[in-house]
Amino acid sequence: MILDKFLLTDQVAIVTGAGRGIGAATAVALAEAGADVVISSRSEDQLAEVAARIEAAGRRAHVVAADLSDLDAVAALAGAAKDAFGRLDVVVDNLGGSMPRPFEHTSPRFLAEAFSFNVVTAHALNRAALPIMLETGGGSIVGISSIMGRVSGRGYLAYGTAKAGLAHYTRLAARDLAPKVRVNAIAVGSVATSALDIVMQDDGMRTEMEALTPLHAIGEPDHIAATVVYLASPAGGYVTGKVIEVDGGLEQPNLDLGFPDL
Repeated sequence: MILDKFLLTDQVAIVTGAGRGIGAATAVALAEAGADVVISSRSEDQLAEVAARIEAAGRRAHVVAADLSDLDAVAALAGAAKDAFGRLDVVVDNLGGSMPRPFEHTSPRFLAEAFSFNVVTAHALNRAALPIMLETGGGSIVGISSIMGRVSGRGYLAYGTAKAGLAHYTRLAARDLAPKVRVNAIAVGSVATSALDIVMQDDGMRTEMEALTPLHAIGEPDHIAATVVYLASPAGGYVTGKVIEVDGGLEQPNLDLGFPDL
């Protein structure tokens, strides 16, 4: 049956930033598709809740509470997967983010930190994961990029540049690692996570964002999680080097931060 192509039975996945939002939804979705999952973020309490959901789906969870901006800590997740479960098949680079800032307040250090947190951390984990994946013939890497990596919006210079970097990193890494490891990414639009709490709690802001989105809705974490499962599973087995847009049809930002002209 075609649905069998979406199964990840007895495979092992790592999900970074897995304590809440897209990361938590993705970790649970991978478990529901049959994978055991290493989950990591700063908050042990949040991870414990996600681990319980993974176990309720009948799979095993391995919790690693860590500061994943530390490159050694994020790279160590690959070894943790091997030690806990004996293999590694899927990596989901969900770590990332950067606060909006006006151009004149975006220092070179802030830009460098955004690039490191969104791109360099992913590379550190992927590089450590590669030899373990190859032990069982290969695997799949999925990065979480953003619509802001392909459109322009005032205030998003650091974040958008970093996410654009992750998108092109995906294309380049896919060439380097083919044919044994597939590398793809998802360009995410506005999704109802804690990052949008202020918007979701303000009827005016939420209504405006919805009106500016062709599908007239804010996305849900499960929309992204389902796309991760597709890309990681045999269903996406002929896809590599691609950035899949899951953004409600956006071609421009749907939130004006209100930064004035200079």
